[in-house]
Amino acid sequence: MAIVETRNLSKHFADGVVAVDSINLRTADGEFLVLLGPSGCGKTTLLRMLGGLEQPTSGEILIGDRVVNHLPPRARQIAMVFQSYALYPHMSVRNNIAFPLKAAKVSKEEQQRKIEWAASILGIDHLLDRKPGQLSGGQRQRVALARALVREPNVFLLDEPLSNLDAQRRASARDELQVFQREIGTTTIYVTHDQVEAMGMGHRIAVIDSGRIRQLGTPREIYEHPADTFVATFLGSPPMNLVPHGNVLIGFRPENFVPADAAGAIDPATELSFLLEHIREEYLGSEKLIYGEIGGVRAVSRVAANHPTTHETGSSGIFVVRRRDVRIFDAESGLALDQEPPRIVTAPAASAQVAP
Repeated sequence: MAIVETRNLSKHFADGVVAVDSINLRTADGEFLVLLGPSGCGKTTLLRMLGGLEQPTSGEILIGDRVVNHLPPRARQIAMVFQSYALYPHMSVRNNIAFPLKAAKVSKEEQQRKIEWAASILGIDHLLDRKPGQLSGGQRQRVALARALVREPNVFLLDEPLSNLDAQRRASARDELQVFQREIGTTTIYVTHDQVEAMGMGHRIAVIDSGRIRQLGTPREIYEHPADTFVATFLGSPPMNLVPHGNVLIGFRPENFVPADAAGAIDPATELSFLLEHIREEYLGSEKLIYGEIGGVRAVSRVAANHPTTHETGSSGIFVVRRRDVRIFDAESGLALDQEPPRIVTAPAASAQVAP
């Protein structure tokens, strides 16, 4: 195991694009850290620099408190698993797993021991004589992990390894990856644009946008206390509601924004009250989404599917949110503010735009 650290790490390309902009990051030993962000935000470039596949323009990379900028990938004691898995189709599973061991001139006896050990951990010992073309996507993913595992790296770098799987297999593969990482205890850095993967797998999440880390924290910290409006609206489906109120934005999650008659016996002084207009319902099985507007700004409420909605399209109603679930952001910078929310908000009907 090892700690991975970056110090003012940057990557500028010849066309002037700044892919990674002075990132400072430090993992814990044995941590599962997720790099989350939209396509083109710099997360894969950051991972490739950690692995030695891209040279940084400036800054330092440390693995186990040793600067590794000058070291090739093989000397960094890391293992990477890519989206494509990169298995050799003409080789058996056994020979695919053995490939890095043969390249390192490991004895045949030691190769066999490591192959059986990795295959057992990942539950693919019965597949060793098959070819990749005979495997499911989830099985190929486990073969790629086994090939990385036999190298006994200090760090795993995973670049969207589940993106080729269908929704059902992705869910089971997430569980398998978590169990696998807990068992081996190796520091793991995982790149994804999928917030469900990030929230469900990471010990901590680094939310990245435009080459910078916007927030680093546990899934709960990032979801409940976003550092700015980008994080607030990138996580969550639907994302956090943001309503202009003077020189600030009032933020609240759809699941915390409910019809007054569904709020129960709560002291009104601890709530925010809104007038919701233009009702439209979207049924999702166990819950439903109610869309509308607050002073001309779109908002959404998430309620239980069996909640009797008395409103009709085009009607108005009072919806509330507990003050403890309200977040305040600066309307100009988008940064979170540490200030008390108002008791009642009357959102302006003007066409104020929510900060990105």
